[in-house]
Amino acid sequence: MVGGRQYYSLKRIIRSPILLTLITVTSFFFIYTFTTHTSTSNPNPNPNIEYSFVNSLEHFLAHTNLHHLPDDTADHSPEKLDELMWRSESERMYNGGGLGVGGPVRVYVYEMPGKFTYDLLRLFSDTFRETVNLTSNGSPVHRLIEQHSVDYWLWADLIAPESERLLKSVVRVHRQEDADLFYVPFFTTISYFLLETQKCKTLYREALKWVTDQPAWKRSEGRDHIFPIHHPWSFKTVRKFVKKAIWLLPDMDSTGNWYKPGQVSLEKDLILPYVPNLDLCDAKCLSESASKRTTLLYFRGRLKRNAGGKIRSKLGSELGNADGVIIEEGSAGEAGKIAAQSGMRKSVFCLSPAGDTPSSARLFDAIVSGCIPVIVSDELELPFEGILDYRKIALFVSSSDAVQPGWLLAYLRSIKSTQIKEMQDNLAKYVRHFLYSHPAQPLGPEDLVWRMMAGKLINIKLHTRRSQRVVKESRSICTCDCRRPNMTSPLTP
Repeated sequence: MVGGRQYYSLKRIIRSPILLTLITVTSFFFIYTFTTHTSTSNPNPNPNIEYSFVNSLEHFLAHTNLHHLPDDTADHSPEKLDELMWRSESERMYNGGGLGVGGPVRVYVYEMPGKFTYDLLRLFSDTFRETVNLTSNGSPVHRLIEQHSVDYWLWADLIAPESERLLKSVVRVHRQEDADLFYVPFFTTISYFLLETQKCKTLYREALKWVTDQPAWKRSEGRDHIFPIHHPWSFKTVRKFVKKAIWLLPDMDSTGNWYKPGQVSLEKDLILPYVPNLDLCDAKCLSESASKRTTLLYFRGRLKRNAGGKIRSKLGSELGNADGVIIEEGSAGEAGKIAAQSGMRKSVFCLSPAGDTPSSARLFDAIVSGCIPVIVSDELELPFEGILDYRKIALFVSSSDAVQPGWLLAYLRSIKSTQIKEMQDNLAKYVRHFLYSHPAQPLGPEDLVWRMMAGKLINIKLHTRRSQRVVKESRSICTCDCRRPNMTSPLTP
């Protein structure tokens, strides 16, 4: 799911005093509604856990200590840093700490200039009341930023005082020589949506230069660096220069519409869930709503999409008039959120077809609503699939089957009530894995990021060391570029 960039062009149009008055009144109403909804969406009544991006960011900016510990390796040459990192890994390996990667993942967080970090967060905080303006796909700008705010949630946890952190899977280190990975805290989504095009491109180039000038980057050519690039359009103009780095993505579209061949792969990159739009339906809510789920299959969203998303219009034509099915054209505005939340909580199954990209926030909206996702997206990659078995909470249907007259509804009606109950129970258990929060919770999405990263470390070190010692006469190093993309439908010869 992606949205057009119209915020500042709309802002220029709004000049008349009457319009400004109307917008001010509307904005205050929206903020009251928005904060009320977000405050009630917390799955845990514990007031010390915050699940709202807006509320958490406000607290973060008001209370974050900007004083950092000094880094005595930042000015070393790549060669000197490499020697120090080898010594640190050897000490851990020979002193019983594992093969250089034992224990929690050690992450060095770059302290980038404020224009890449705090200034962008403040820009959002200062202007989000104005970002009720709709983009070309009908979504408020602030909602799109929130959907892709994984960069904020990860960074806020990493830089929090150790006394306040709960995760054991990752530790922040303050010496580069002790690091397994390097985190780049550049807010690519906020800059994409809230800066004018040329200012955004300039900032991208400046961020690229800053990072690639670092000794740690030059040592590994970025292979052990993490870039949050969670919106499909963000950082697009300079991606080719960081394609060896680890990208945090919403999906891995292989059509070439969003990512060029050779830029993304499951070997190096990580899929992260969208931040859900809807409020949580917890175990108590699931129990209370069970008898009210009288709709068999529900979908609300844009039916006209590009690329693999063309399946939506076909499904709309096939299912639109069927008994027990609700297919609605709609957007992600505040009214759309209320309608979608009501519809999902009254449905057993929720249709999750591909959009412009293979994924959309709709899948995670269904999960937090206790509605069993029916995924029709042949190239979809899923978050944390090395840890989670999505077959326990979702149904996977190939596009070719889904558009066959009568096939999908017959399939859904054939599923036994005992299986439905079991999947709903599993949804109640799995939902914690998709709820970003501060402080980050054990087994929450932030925790699973680092558990997945731990599994990549050996391979990252392998590719880094091979790149350091390969000579000109060596044969070409095999990469994952030639591997076939994930497909759930049969491949034609």
